[in-house]
Amino acid sequence: MRLTEWTMEEQEQLIHFMTTNTWPYHGNSHPARELIEKTIEEGGYQSDEVKTFWVENEENEQVGIVKIYDLQDEIPLFDLRIADEARGRGFGPRALKMVAEYIFQLPEVKIRLEGHTRQDNFAMRKTFERAGFVKEAQLRQAWFSPKEESYYDAVTYGMTRDDFLKGTATPVIWDDGFNNNTKKDELNSFSEEFYTERLLIRAPRLEDAPKVWETVIGSHESLKEWMPWAQKMQTLEQTTTNIRQGMADFITRKNLRLYLFLRETGEFVGASELHHIDWDVRKFEIGYWIDNKFEGKGLMTEACERITQFAFEELHANRVEIRCDSENVRSRSVAVRLGYLLEGTLHKDSLSADGKRLRDTCIYAKIK
Repeated sequence: MRLTEWTMEEQEQLIHFMTTNTWPYHGNSHPARELIEKTIEEGGYQSDEVKTFWVENEENEQVGIVKIYDLQDEIPLFDLRIADEARGRGFGPRALKMVAEYIFQLPEVKIRLEGHTRQDNFAMRKTFERAGFVKEAQLRQAWFSPKEESYYDAVTYGMTRDDFLKGTATPVIWDDGFNNNTKKDELNSFSEEFYTERLLIRAPRLEDAPKVWETVIGSHESLKEWMPWAQKMQTLEQTTTNIRQGMADFITRKNLRLYLFLRETGEFVGASELHHIDWDVRKFEIGYWIDNKFEGKGLMTEACERITQFAFEELHANRVEIRCDSENVRSRSVAVRLGYLLEGTLHKDSLSADGKRLRDTCIYAKIK
C-alpha cells in the first residue's frame, strides 16, 4: 500500500471519488459535484497549506484519500476517507501510519499531528488507536450533523513527534491533580471579557485578524517609533499567526493579551497586554498601543484604568507596572493620569525600537 500525491490533472477522479461514496460521519454525507469543484478552485485540496494523497492498495487501486492541511503550522491536521467498498480491510490504520511518517519527516519540524471525529464513529476511533494515536479530548455537543439536525460529542486524537520517533503511545493522565489545587485554580480563573463606559475589552479571537492587521498597517508610521514588532509592514498571515500565539499564551496564562473595541460601533481601537507575569509574586506589566485615529480621546487611559482594576481585583495582583521609553510622552501621560508612581528611570537600559540607539526606561508602578 502507498500514498500517491493527488494532482490538479486528477480533478475528475477526485470528484468521482467524493460524490460516489458516502460519508455518514461528516457534515456533508453526500457532497455535490459543484461543492468539490469550488473547493478545488479555492485551493482546498492543493496549496502551500494543503496536500492531498490517494490511498492506493497493492493493485494500485485508489481505495481512499487523505487531505493534510495547516501544513505551514507546527501542528497539521488531516481528513482521511476510505471508499465504501474498501472499509473494514485495514487500509485506514496503515494509511494513517503513512501520514504520520510523512509529516514527521518533513524538513520543517512538526511537533504533533492531530485529527477529530464524531464520538460514535467507532471505525475511525479504532483507526486512530491502531495507528498509535492517543485520545486527548472529548468535546461535548461540538459536532453538528445537518442531516439529523443534532449535536454529537467530538473526539480528538493526537500523536506527538516524540511518540512517533520512539514508537510509543503515551496516554493522557486524566487525573492530573486538578481537584487537589482548588485554591490555585480559583486564583487563576478570571474573566476573558469586561467593559468600560466606551469600550469592550476581551481576549483575542482568530476572526480579529483582518481588523487588527488593517489597524497595524494604517498606524504603521506612529507604531514603529516605539514598537520593535512594527519595524516592518506585517502581512495578514503574520498577524493571524501572532494572534494564534496570543490566544495560546492567554490559555496557558503566559501573557494576557486584550483587544479593545468601541462598544457602540464594534470598531477595533487598539491592544493591551499583561505580560512579564510572575504568578508567584502576582506581578504584572501593562503594555499598550492604539490606532492613531483614536489618539487624544482618552480611550487608552480608560482601558488601562479598567485593566489595572482587573489585575488587582481578579488576578489578585500585588504589583502592576507600566514601563516605557522616557521620550514616549503619550505613554508616560497614561501612567501619570492613572496615579502610577514613578519609581525610577533606568539609564541606557534598552535599545530604541529600531535597535539603533540606547534609551532610558521609566518604571511606573502601583502596589496593593
